[in-house]
Amino acid sequence: MTAPLIWVFFGLLAFSVPVAHAMLGGVAAALIADGKPLAVIVQRLYTPTQSFPMLAIPFFIMAGSLMMSGKFGVYLVNIARLLVGHFRGGLGQVTIIGSVMFGGVSGSAVADASALGNALIPVQKKEGYPGGFSAAVNSCASTVSVLIPPSIPLILFGLVSNVSIVDLFVAGILPGLMLGVGMFAMVAIVARAMKLPRSPLPGGFAAFKSQVFIAIPALLMPVFVIGTLRFGIATPTEVSVMAVAYALIVSGLLYRDLTWKGIWDASVETAMMTGAVMIIIMASSTIQWVLTAERVPQMLAEWVGVTFSEPWMVIIALNCVMLVVGAFLDLPAAVLLLGPLFVTIANSIGLDLVQLGLIMVVNLAIGLYTPPVGTTLFISTAIARCSIGETVRALLPFYGVAIIVLLLISYVPALTIY
Repeated sequence: MTAPLIWVFFGLLAFSVPVAHAMLGGVAAALIADGKPLAVIVQRLYTPTQSFPMLAIPFFIMAGSLMMSGKFGVYLVNIARLLVGHFRGGLGQVTIIGSVMFGGVSGSAVADASALGNALIPVQKKEGYPGGFSAAVNSCASTVSVLIPPSIPLILFGLVSNVSIVDLFVAGILPGLMLGVGMFAMVAIVARAMKLPRSPLPGGFAAFKSQVFIAIPALLMPVFVIGTLRFGIATPTEVSVMAVAYALIVSGLLYRDLTWKGIWDASVETAMMTGAVMIIIMASSTIQWVLTAERVPQMLAEWVGVTFSEPWMVIIALNCVMLVVGAFLDLPAAVLLLGPLFVTIANSIGLDLVQLGLIMVVNLAIGLYTPPVGTTLFISTAIARCSIGETVRALLPFYGVAIIVLLLISYVPALTIY
């Protein structure tokens, strides 16, 4: 069954068919070729939707959407601008700092790229920043969101690998900060070479003092999430519901900017993002069923064991595969498709599964700003109104930073402590 699945799946992708539909087409072809009833697909589509931990996905998305719909984003950007705006290329640094802070609220790189990009890229261009550079910083910095908890991709990896989501959340903090610091340093180097202007926050410390206390409750959301999970007070699903309640209280009672329209817009955005993720989860379940029935994960692990003599060589091979796949598939689809296969290989070489999850998410996050299907790349470029070529050229040093962090995570297990 595997051969028809692969040929039809990649054939449909070549004709720009959405990934989930291409998966289902591949499975249908495999079942027809093997003479099995297509009703099996319906059964496999239904099964993964009955997972209680999966409810955490829409609730975390909803919490982030509620926070981002009001004044919190403005407060966050102003605080970041006061902290780093006085550096050369300070608005670029604001993008990095903002992404680290946004990551603890939204958990979505796409939401981060859109929110920060619309807020900062027009201001940067007005102050003389090249459009390609602004788009490059925004597109790569927004991927920090997929490591800082609550992270939707880490939740998905936990679901398909049976790894503790709490452990993944805790382990993702340090790599996320490493990416942020590396990009921060690269912006400083490039800004000095390009002689970009400084952009301190008007009003200085007085403005900071008045706004930081207003922003603190929202900035504490990731602390609330991690603390509640780490001390076993609640499960990830329960915490996600509590995060929505927290967002409603902060936005409605403290910021007083929560409206019925804002709640409706956040609900619509949550439904759309959850629907996109769920259909991929359902479709990937059917592919996993076919591959498991054909013993593909076991055969792949055996082939890797024979072909590569050392574990470090296996890790390099896995990284190369994930970098290539990430350039063509969206992050959730790639996690769900590759996760079950790579778990078997990781077990065969003794690679910790939490470390594998972080390696996978960092690899696939690079694909978000890599042509030809880089989501944050296209969002940022559209906002900056420049060409993809300009953005990619400006991204080259940032690719280097991401690869260095990726190698450190791959070969220094202590960096993924949990």
